Amino acid sequence: MALHCLTCRRIILGLALIFCFHNLISTKTQSTYLANAQPSQKLLPTVVISTIVRNKAHALPWFLGLIESLDYPKDRIALWIHSDHNIDNTTAILKEWLTAVSSLYHSVEVKIDEKKRGYTDESSPLHWSEKRMHNVMKKRQNALEYARKIWADYIFMVDADVVLENNKTLQILMAQKRLVIGPMLNSSTEGYYSNFWGAMSEKGYYIRSDHYANIVDRDDMGVFPVPMVHTAVLIDLHHWGSPYLSYIRKPKGYTGPDDDIIIFAHTVKAIGETMHVINSEYFGRVMLPLNEKFTLEHDQSHFDYIKLESMVEEVPPLYSSPHVYIPMKPKDKLGFDEVYMINLKRRPARRFRMMKAFEYLGIDAKIIDAVDGKELNDTFLEEKGIKQLPGFADPYHGRAMKMGEIGCFLSHYQIWQEVVEKNYEKVVVFEDDVRFELFFRSKLASIMNEVEENIKDWDLIYLGRKRLQKDKERMVEGSSRLAWPHYSYWTISYLLSNRGARKLLAQEPLGKMVPVDEYLPIMFDKHPETEWRLQFSPRDMLSLSADPFLVYPTHYTGEANYFSDTEDSVVIDKGTEAEKGGDQEEKQDREEAQDAKDSVVDANRLEPEAAVEKLQAARTKQEL
Repeated sequence: MALHCLTCRRIILGLALIFCFHNLISTKTQSTYLANAQPSQKLLPTVVISTIVRNKAHALPWFLGLIESLDYPKDRIALWIHSDHNIDNTTAILKEWLTAVSSLYHSVEVKIDEKKRGYTDESSPLHWSEKRMHNVMKKRQNALEYARKIWADYIFMVDADVVLENNKTLQILMAQKRLVIGPMLNSSTEGYYSNFWGAMSEKGYYIRSDHYANIVDRDDMGVFPVPMVHTAVLIDLHHWGSPYLSYIRKPKGYTGPDDDIIIFAHTVKAIGETMHVINSEYFGRVMLPLNEKFTLEHDQSHFDYIKLESMVEEVPPLYSSPHVYIPMKPKDKLGFDEVYMINLKRRPARRFRMMKAFEYLGIDAKIIDAVDGKELNDTFLEEKGIKQLPGFADPYHGRAMKMGEIGCFLSHYQIWQEVVEKNYEKVVVFEDDVRFELFFRSKLASIMNEVEENIKDWDLIYLGRKRLQKDKERMVEGSSRLAWPHYSYWTISYLLSNRGARKLLAQEPLGKMVPVDEYLPIMFDKHPETEWRLQFSPRDMLSLSADPFLVYPTHYTGEANYFSDTEDSVVIDKGTEAEKGGDQEEKQDREEAQDAKDSVVDANRLEPEAAVEKLQAARTKQEL
């Protein structure tokens, strides 16, 4: 019995020693692992992403998709989403998305009020009425206090129509170790609007600053102290000054307006700190704010424009959340008999971009497979009776026509033929390198209303072109949208009537061919080369032009990613004078582009109509 007890004691003692030894080894191993852990293996800071959503159904699928795409652990992100006073489908989209993704995030604080529809003191859904402003101020403060309550390290305040394309945004902002910092967002339109101010008056209003344009243009790059950053803002809640920040508590002596971002900026200033903006990388886009004179449809069109601009470099379209259903926009032909888009089969990226653009704009277009100059030869030209106009030499290069230019002419020519064969009254023609202007559809409708009332016998209307003799042009009397064009280049987009198509075909131009953008000015008798012009008669096409233009080329000569299939082809007559002047043309285009850029005004805090008009005027200058 004693021996048995001794044996039991030895067994128990042995097990205890093994257990202690195991724990010792485990503890040492864990300590060694933690000591050797790399910084990248440490947990990232916790962040609350806060957004107030109202009437953004048209933007939410993309906004939410880009939030999903942030390269940041979702279990380190808490979502704070509040939405009310909607008159669109915002609440349904939010619920659909949250049902699918809520479990992925650390926590979700969501409040959706479906009963309140609009504010009683607003004149339109875009009106910043007193009640709306006070509601937003209160909600931003609630978000800030929520982040403090859950001991978050940061809060990222972001508006629901921001296009945040840089998925490293949070890490980049945190790395700057600033109390308040925002990523510099590019304007949704051409110009200098952004989400920061270069200077601010004592009462809290925007004023111009000398360094603003350099920051927006990224002539100066880095992190800059600024009095105001808004729309996308990261706040460091560990900073000693963060408890003093507020969207509703006005600092002592404050006499400015009841405005969330201005009050917040003054609380930063009151503790001797400043906001910062970083422009060292491209982060995304911010929408030009629209006021009560605009409608929700304008806001929707504005966001469509952002989606269009995101594809200019033929990159994939903006990422949209797969958890949200996006209904197809109804398509029509813009009130015309047909909408044509000319595209080479060997340029599928351009075709995809244009078809996506038509999807966003609700345009039902017919693709015309362009005649490829690389596949043409002398035998083809002889069979079709195609001959160059006697005496023709390219004005810039002093050469004969290129096969690409012939292919381009034939591509347009087959459209003119179809217009006559099918007896279409009027059509729209696009090439595949078109960049659409903001509010394209409504502006086109306004032009057509004006034309049908005052100039019913029109033959051709340019929607975009390169003006070569601006000083000889004049606006149509009584019009702010139409001009009488003079000598111009480009056929990127135009409207054509049945009568105009018949006039173009009646000249039998295949037997005396010039590039198509030389042919059109000849036909409305504004070409400077008299010898060419006199070989066509009559030259009586009634031609107009949108002014400002409604489309622009995606790229200009000399810019990165510019190429031309008409120019990148062989000359039909190898005995003609060698090419010359190409460098001069490229230099001219670069100078015109820079002149336009230099003339764009800083659109911050301008009335949206004035800002848009100034930005359009500057872009138009680029084409002069």
